[in-house]
Amino acid sequence: MSKTEWKSGTFIYPIPAVMVSCGDMEDSNIITVAWTGILNTNPAKVYISVRPERFSYEIIKSTGEFAINLTTAKLAFATDWCGVKSGAKVDKFKEMNLTKEKLNHIKCPGIKESPVTIECRVEKIKKLGSHDMFIADVLSIDADNQYIDENGAFDITKCNLIAYANGKYFEMGKQIGTFGFSVKKKK
Repeated sequence: MSKTEWKSGTFIYPIPAVMVSCGDMEDSNIITVAWTGILNTNPAKVYISVRPERFSYEIIKSTGEFAINLTTAKLAFATDWCGVKSGAKVDKFKEMNLTKEKLNHIKCPGIKESPVTIECRVEKIKKLGSHDMFIADVLSIDADNQYIDENGAFDITKCNLIAYANGKYFEMGKQIGTFGFSVKKKK
């Protein structure tokens, strides 16, 4: 195999494209984030990285909380739109016909149309350069019942999650294996 060397940059793809809600039920915003992920299992910790000049940055910094809302193929247009429009100028919930959902542990709303909302409380902010990383504790994971299978597990193949890769969105959903399938003993 022959490889071409490029300058260093961001090229760990695909990554989730999520809508992060912040604020409170009356005064809220949505920011689309692709720089997000899992940091730790126990205790559960996640992160989002946000440019300090973004409208949502100060909201998240001052409230110390946010919700990560996973996105689907049906939400792809709203996901992209919320990433290119500023909440300082438009009400993204209203313009995209998204429903604010009261959450259990934080004051900011979740997005009802999202299959999964992750309630987060900021532990610390790490300045990195172009973005600051909000490291957060996961307080709750709220999953839509329509995606829970007969065994009580979340069936990710039912909701058509989207991912972001190199400036493009992709629909996910085809399972090709399970954890440990490469070493599983054959019956």
